[in-house]
Amino acid sequence: MPRLIRLGPNLYGAAFTLMKLLPAMYILQRAEDQGKLGPETTIVETTSGTFGLALAMQTALMKRDLILVSDPTIDTNLYRRLTDLGARIEICPEPAAVGGFQEARLRRLAEIRAEVPGSFCPEQYSNPDNPRSYAAIAEQLARELGTVDCLVGPVGSGGSMCGTVSGLRERTPHTLAIGVDSHHSVLFGQTDGLRALRGIGNSLWPANLDHSVFDEIHWCSAADAFACTRELHARHALFQGPTSGAAYLVARWWAERHPEQQCVVMLPDEGYRYQATVYDDAWLAENGQLLAEADRRIDPITVNAPGEADNRWTRLAWGRRSYEEVPGVVPRFAGAHAGQAAS
Repeated sequence: MPRLIRLGPNLYGAAFTLMKLLPAMYILQRAEDQGKLGPETTIVETTSGTFGLALAMQTALMKRDLILVSDPTIDTNLYRRLTDLGARIEICPEPAAVGGFQEARLRRLAEIRAEVPGSFCPEQYSNPDNPRSYAAIAEQLARELGTVDCLVGPVGSGGSMCGTVSGLRERTPHTLAIGVDSHHSVLFGQTDGLRALRGIGNSLWPANLDHSVFDEIHWCSAADAFACTRELHARHALFQGPTSGAAYLVARWWAERHPEQQCVVMLPDEGYRYQATVYDDAWLAENGQLLAEADRRIDPITVNAPGEADNRWTRLAWGRRSYEEVPGVVPRFAGAHAGQAAS
């Protein structure tokens, strides 16, 4: 469960050590209760990020075998932690022609499941137990803070935002949901492409992402996210990862413009994986991501369609519409493995 930390007069941060522990624990416990995990069941999943770490931690405690399918973008420190926890890692060296590394990983995952009969895959992007697990967060926020007028958070699988917002709206239907995505992510209608900001966004459409939950979408640049990650640390002593920085940028902006309403921002994981990158000025400068104070934006650029967004901080009034109801979205690719994407 997160710590709730006051970041401003009307802004609270829900700061997690590792947010994906919540769905990992919930999914595996439910599977065990339902008899899907026998004594010798191997757990397999595709991941390059924190859900894999959460699974490795849980399976180590449960004394179960774990196979994770990843790609070359996995960082060295994370790889070391996963293997220390006993996970077997399979790396897909080349991206698929359509769907990139995520599609390549899905294909290898399917091969492994065929090779390991009776294996269990948590499928965080399509398993409804992922968003269900966040009902506990909605309960915590309502209990400790009362009314939450706006929830801001990064979007990858859709589980944390969709699950938490749905739980809050059972008590306060007016609660706004602002999703934070990265440019060149297909989640909210942009064309797939290379993303410097990892941990949010996707190349495929997850089934757990309910677009009609969201009131606004903000696309954040990597440089803005990294700068706000450092600011979150310098100003509030919160040592979080870059997805937290991206969400903080948007939440602070919203809270300042709605002083009479209470806002909560989801801060998904701590910053230890990013000490040699986001927290290193030399690395930021070498990669063109060191943002001068004069270059930082005070307000996002407002657009009317996803395709109008460039690489700067941009917002779109989504209006709780389905994906197809929003003008200008890139049509969903019929052959994509919607609901099984992973990152």
